[in-house]
Amino acid sequence: MPSTLRNTHSALRCAWHALCRSDEVSDKPRSFTLMNEPYVVWRSPSGDIRVFIDRCPHRRAPLSLGSCEGDSLRCSYHGWRFDADGLCVEIPALGPDATLPSRAQLAGPHSIFESHGMVFVAPEEPLTPRPQLAAAGQGDFLRGDLPVMVTRGSAGLLADNFLDMAHFPFVHGNTFGAGEEVAVPHYTVTRDGYCFSATYEHLFANREDPGVLDGRRPLLQTRRLTYRYTAPFHLELDIEFVDAGGSNVIGFFLSPQDDETVRIYSSLWRNDLDGSLERMAEAVDFEIAVINEDLALQSRFAELSIPLDVTTEIHTRADRTTLELRRILADLVSASRG
Repeated sequence: MPSTLRNTHSALRCAWHALCRSDEVSDKPRSFTLMNEPYVVWRSPSGDIRVFIDRCPHRRAPLSLGSCEGDSLRCSYHGWRFDADGLCVEIPALGPDATLPSRAQLAGPHSIFESHGMVFVAPEEPLTPRPQLAAAGQGDFLRGDLPVMVTRGSAGLLADNFLDMAHFPFVHGNTFGAGEEVAVPHYTVTRDGYCFSATYEHLFANREDPGVLDGRRPLLQTRRLTYRYTAPFHLELDIEFVDAGGSNVIGFFLSPQDDETVRIYSSLWRNDLDGSLERMAEAVDFEIAVINEDLALQSRFAELSIPLDVTTEIHTRADRTTLELRRILADLVSASRG
């Protein structure tokens, strides 16, 4: 087993990955990259998502430069047309009655599906379960999408950072970390295959709470944090505001582009904003500031990979989630090799 996991490790092909947001897909082909592989994506008139390798089998031209014609996709180079299953159904240069080459077939990922506003693909048969997010299906939650962020970084280390509880007072002093407890309270991690969850409570500065401004509640309040992780890079944080009431669910979906680049898709689901779009916009801006604080550090790591050998780092009881992350990723690597 390798001692570290980089963004394009072959084991990651046997897992579900966020490729793009659902609202980024239309009836015009568009290219998205995952682990050095470009994919062409479009939505058919029936509403189905079509995903193939962004490369025509004829002369390897990018199919994302072509055009959609109903359920089919036409290459812009020589006009070859492919149906919804990727089979070539027309080669203009051969005329209308030609016998088409049997190998004129588009390649694609093993599986695709849509959930909570995201398009997921598994390049090869997935060992990991489909990522889910319960709050997305509940009508009392208002959704707010952060802009897609592209950064130099390791998807593994960014997942590690999202799950890390001990860095809040030090990295996030200008957002929510000021005045927080430095000590991480006791918590347990419950694992289920390639997933785990962990819950704990702590004090934080709730600057968003209107009750703080009018004196009904103190600035320092209690919140209950429940982390949910699905390998390799699908993360969720459910923040319950114990004093003020309501929840803020953060979805954090990492899409490794190459060994040095990651696309970050993050969305908020809030049921404590009374349906206010203005307050949601403020919450999104606040979360952008939080992520930028993280990226100021994460983008500067010299080694863009996450260690899989847990003996190469020092771990403490405050690191239970990030240690379990390493164990699950190591198990994924082992399982992918049979």
